[in-house]
Amino acid sequence: MARPLRITYPGAFYHITSRGNERKNIFKSQRDREQFLRYLESATERYGAKIHVYCLMSNHYHLLLETPLANLSQIMRHINGAYTTYFNIKRERAGHLFQGRYKAILVEMDEYAQELSRYIHLNPVRAGIAEMPEQYPWSSYRYYIKHKDVPAWLERGFVLGYYGKKISTAQKQYQKFVEDQIGKEHVSPLKKVTGLTILGSSAFIKAVTEKYIIGKKNDRDIPALKEFVNKPTIKQISKELETVFTDDTAISRKIAIYLCHRFTGLKLKEIGEYFNIGLSGVSPCSRRIALEINKDARLRKKINKITNKLNL
Repeated sequence: MARPLRITYPGAFYHITSRGNERKNIFKSQRDREQFLRYLESATERYGAKIHVYCLMSNHYHLLLETPLANLSQIMRHINGAYTTYFNIKRERAGHLFQGRYKAILVEMDEYAQELSRYIHLNPVRAGIAEMPEQYPWSSYRYYIKHKDVPAWLERGFVLGYYGKKISTAQKQYQKFVEDQIGKEHVSPLKKVTGLTILGSSAFIKAVTEKYIIGKKNDRDIPALKEFVNKPTIKQISKELETVFTDDTAISRKIAIYLCHRFTGLKLKEIGEYFNIGLSGVSPCSRRIALEINKDARLRKKINKITNKLNL
């Protein structure tokens, strides 16, 4: 199996995961976790990394990381390499600590960074080791909802910026965004990853593919990217629906919003602007029509034909 691509450029965002070899614990004490956080800090100082979100579990960790200097490999070599050396010396052991290479998914800023931050912060809750995310001391969540003792190296501004200019308001809104998901069935945003490498809108994937992938030696290893790039546009989806629902433009419009939201990877802003609705109205509209589709077998059959025809 081909190694996953490492797409790097200045200002790229990544969701990083790295697991213990043979799924063994990589953190065995409070001191281990504190030391790992020091390596995150030194990665920001020495290599210009920006750590937006983190969560340290027992046998793996998650990061939402930005690389202003396009030096992902250097940053990760420092973090994983330095921590492995510390861990091995402390326990008088040798060999690999982590299971293979770290996994790095290139993430488009905007909706996906918010979703991923929530996904990362809710890890302890999903694992059943905390009832509320702020109870878990080894993630960045508590710093997102409180003012005190925030590490200087933790970059909260990007994610919180979506929730208001005033920090106290943004923190309350972000807390609501995260905790509203507790106890609900949650589909991981990582299921939308294309070609094992990229999480983003069709336009983002197309731009990245054309600039950093097509023509490279290993572009043949990621056919999923090329397939995704050829997905229909928002106009094509709307036109197809208008031909099917000729007598009901309202339902045609709602289903178009639903299909664009669910299948295309377009930004909420892009969808909202096209249909002349607010960014915050896209998701609720999509959820409402999804419930209607679930209840109506005839409607569901029509939409299945449309999605097959449009290769969604």
